Amino acid sequence: MAEFKLNIGDPKTKKILKKDLKEGETKPLIGLKIGSKVKGEIIDLPGYEFEITGGSDSSGFPMRKDVEGNQRKKVLIVSGVGIRKNRAGNKRRVTVAGNTVHDKTVQINLKVIKHGKTPLFEEAKEEETKTEEAPKEEAKPKETKEEKPAEDKKE
Repeated sequence: MAEFKLNIGDPKTKKILKKDLKEGETKPLIGLKIGSKVKGEIIDLPGYEFEITGGSDSSGFPMRKDVEGNQRKKVLIVSGVGIRKNRAGNKRRVTVAGNTVHDKTVQINLKVIKHGKTPLFEEAKEEETKTEEAPKEEAKPKETKEEKPAEDKKE
């Protein structure tokens, strides 16, 4: 078993929540494919429902929806996941991971389909307020150069 990093995207707020799952919590996700629905109770977010939109394996190869299985394959592609902009008519043979979550998967991308009662980003807001409330240094008044009267010179 492995640990997963979850990136949970919320289309309403346009924010992403990052969450780490330990080895014991990853078992229900293994074997699911891109496009599968996931209940929020599995990842300690009751009331929510998610859809798997992608991910990557331990070597950083992206998961591709049209590649069946859980192993890596070299596929000939024109555009989409796993390739940057390409000239028109060019095809490239690229290594990508299959569409099934397995032990060697490291990152899983999820999209919120159904919202629960508790907001996802409440925790993040609390952390932000804590960092903002940190004591700030007081601004020191700027010292202005005042012209001092010339002292009498000793003669």
